[in-house]
Amino acid sequence: MYRLRINGIEREVEAAADTPLLWVLRDQLGLTGPKYGCGVGACGACVSLVDNQAARVCVLPVGELAGRAVTTVEGLSEHGDHPVQRAWIDGDVAQCGYCQAGQIMSTVALLRERPEPSDADIDKALRDNVCRCGTYPRIRKAVHAAAELAREEGR
Repeated sequence: MYRLRINGIEREVEAAADTPLLWVLRDQLGLTGPKYGCGVGACGACVSLVDNQAARVCVLPVGELAGRAVTTVEGLSEHGDHPVQRAWIDGDVAQCGYCQAGQIMSTVALLRERPEPSDADIDKALRDNVCRCGTYPRIRKAVHAAAELAREEGR
C-alpha cells in the first residue's frame, strides 16, 4: 500500500513497488490523460509532473514516490483553463491528440523553468515528446502563446 499525493489529493493505492506509476494512474485512479505509448520512456505520451518536473511515468516505479507530488494533465486546472491548455485549444494544436497531454505537461515544466523560452529552449524541452501527426510548428507556436498568457496573468 502506498500513500501518494496526486493532483493535490492524498490517495492510497495498492501495487507492487516496481509497478509503473502510469498503470496506477490509469487503472486504479482513472486518470487517463497520461497515455501508454512506448513503455520505455522514449515517446513522452505519459509525461506528468513529479515535484514540478517533467517525468515519464511509464518507467517510474510507484515505490519511488513516497512524499513526492504528482500532477497529471487532469490536475492542471479544474476547468481546463491553465494557460498552456488554453493556448493548445486556441492554437488548434492537436490532430489525433494522443501525445498532447505529454506535450502539455512538458511545456508546463519548461515554462516554470523558462517563462520566456526561445525556439531552441522549446525544441530542447520537447525533443523527446513524439507527435506522430507532426504538429510541431503548432506546438511551438502554442508554447509561445502559453508563455504570453502566463505572463499576462502573472502565473
